[in-house]
Amino acid sequence: MNRNKFQEWFSFSATGLFILVCFIYIMLLYLKRIFVIDEIAAFEVLNERGEIWIFDIFYSIQYLSVPIFLAWKWSWTTTALWIGCFMFGYRILFSDLWKLTMLAEVLFFVPEVLKIFWFLFISTDPSYSQYQAFYPLSLMHLADYTEVSARWHYPLKALNIFEVTYWSALVFGIYFLSKKKLKAASYIVLSSYIFLFLCWLVFYMIIY
Repeated sequence: MNRNKFQEWFSFSATGLFILVCFIYIMLLYLKRIFVIDEIAAFEVLNERGEIWIFDIFYSIQYLSVPIFLAWKWSWTTTALWIGCFMFGYRILFSDLWKLTMLAEVLFFVPEVLKIFWFLFISTDPSYSQYQAFYPLSLMHLADYTEVSARWHYPLKALNIFEVTYWSALVFGIYFLSKKKLKAASYIVLSSYIFLFLCWLVFYMIIY
């Protein structure tokens, strides 16, 4: 795809994409709930005791928080990228970078779907700790999660092939939007989003 065609294609509705991504995430949460969570023994016991309503409330809050969480995530990601572009002397509209981060988010649907299929057809009787520790194609798979300190669980899950692919999507997006060299776009993403992302993981491990 050349840059002119990309610009034409990129003129989609940001509001429409926001609603669509939120809806898909909520549906994936719902599917994980009915096909995975409800089949875990601990939650079956809660259901038998009539205490599952506590978890129902928790999940309802998760559904409602999806748009808030995504708006927060995209806001700081877009701000980081915008500052990175500014530092390198590139003027890209904040709204275009926002659309780019929303579009790249679609990549994270894949691990959510894989997680559902994994527990439906491969690991069919997981514990809740197994469910929480699992993230497809992440560094967590290089070791037994039971032998890894809990403070490392989130960072090891966060470093995965989909996150790296997300970085690449941001690089190519800025490359097309800025109409500059690919190397410069790589430096922008590396010095802004990736740098702050790695700092966040270090901060998480320090305060855990």
